[in-house]
Amino acid sequence: MAGGGFCRLPNGTVVVALTLTRPADGAAPGAPVRVLVHAANRARALTRLRNLGLRAVYLRGNSQPPTPDEITAVLHHPDGLLWRAAPQAGQELWHPIRALLGPTGYAGPARPAA
Repeated sequence: MAGGGFCRLPNGTVVVALTLTRPADGAAPGAPVRVLVHAANRARALTRLRNLGLRAVYLRGNSQPPTPDEITAVLHHPDGLLWRAAPQAGQELWHPIRALLGPTGYAGPARPAA
């Protein structure tokens, strides 16, 4: 599925980095993106992504752990959830997760109007 890994920080929290396919609602559906999540533990990091509609997110192994630059980026962001295209194109900056998920802020199926 997705390549990724994690890094435990000295304060006990973790930074999880995953390479996922871009949600179908995005500008380039199916293109790989690198997602960073800062959370109390690995399970909570994956739960944060699943709650945003990225349901098939699993972390198997630690083959692609976050780099020191990625850790710094996610620690300095107020949401603790960032992404950018993978592989990185030029000097692309990190984007908040809302930019990946679109105006609804949810990657799951569209909900019908009541």
